[in-house]
Amino acid sequence: MALEGVLLGMGNPLLDISAVVDEDFLKKFDIQLNNAILAEDKHKSMYDEMSAKFNVEYIAGGATQNSIKVAQWLLQVPGATSYIGCIGKDKYGEEMTKNSRLAGVNVQYYEDENTPTGTCAVCVVGGERSLIANLAAANCYKVDHLKKPENWALVEKAKYFYIAGFFLTVSPESIQLVGEHAAAKNKVFTMNLSAPFICEFFKDVQDKALAYVDYVFGNETEARTYSKVHGWETDNVEEIAIKLSQLPKANEARKRITVITQGADPVCVAKDGKVTLYPVILLPKEKLVDTNGAGDAFVGGFLAQLVQEKPIEECVRAGSYAANVVIQRSGCTYPEKPDFH
Repeated sequence: MALEGVLLGMGNPLLDISAVVDEDFLKKFDIQLNNAILAEDKHKSMYDEMSAKFNVEYIAGGATQNSIKVAQWLLQVPGATSYIGCIGKDKYGEEMTKNSRLAGVNVQYYEDENTPTGTCAVCVVGGERSLIANLAAANCYKVDHLKKPENWALVEKAKYFYIAGFFLTVSPESIQLVGEHAAAKNKVFTMNLSAPFICEFFKDVQDKALAYVDYVFGNETEARTYSKVHGWETDNVEEIAIKLSQLPKANEARKRITVITQGADPVCVAKDGKVTLYPVILLPKEKLVDTNGAGDAFVGGFLAQLVQEKPIEECVRAGSYAANVVIQRSGCTYPEKPDFH
């Protein structure tokens, strides 16, 4: 099976600025653990203060890019994955390009001349993370870049697509274009709920995109937020997973599958009106470094098996393996070679 270019991701490439902070810092900037938000005015001074006060690491990130890199790592076939997003013409952007290409991903960034590369503050306390994203250039992605023949060729070549919900705030037109292509050509389109704020404040564009989605990923908090926003009046993750899988779909040749992670609790997969629970690999608390990128890594592991047409239980097993590796390291990083059999 030829894997070159099989998986294409589109999203917000961000440089993670990661540090273990303290409760006072969280309070000062009104930050909640296990959340992901867009930076507001009150967060402007946070990035500098973080660098000044704490031991900061810079790691190439962004949710979709993380997942694509993890899939690439597990596949071990150079160029099996491609990725599109917008960066600035600056040293962070150069660093990101170098980093991703070294990882084997075929990145085709749109470079914005006037805006710096986006950053994401990763605040870690007790192994739990909170993300505050300053999208900057990532927010400037234009659908015209996707339509260029050399970039659209990546879409034509790919058989699987993955886009995190975060990209809904940037270029819903690009998502629509790829979704329509996937439905017309019977390709596999996958997406993530990504964060409670996406489900709350980008409800209409999210619902429009979900019509094209064959696999929808999310965690228990996002699933419950989606349920609340849509007036489903249930907090039961299994029920929500089934309802998500049964929403209307553009390509009826494929049934939608919902995959909800629940931290240390089993992964909940809804398919054909039934739920299967898959236990995850448990990790002793002292081995946990931080949860940044855990969900992204799970998706990356899952997709690495999916593009090889492996059964769902293998996809989940690889997802759990990848997440387990990533939470024992800082940020969404991994050793040189995977040890997944």
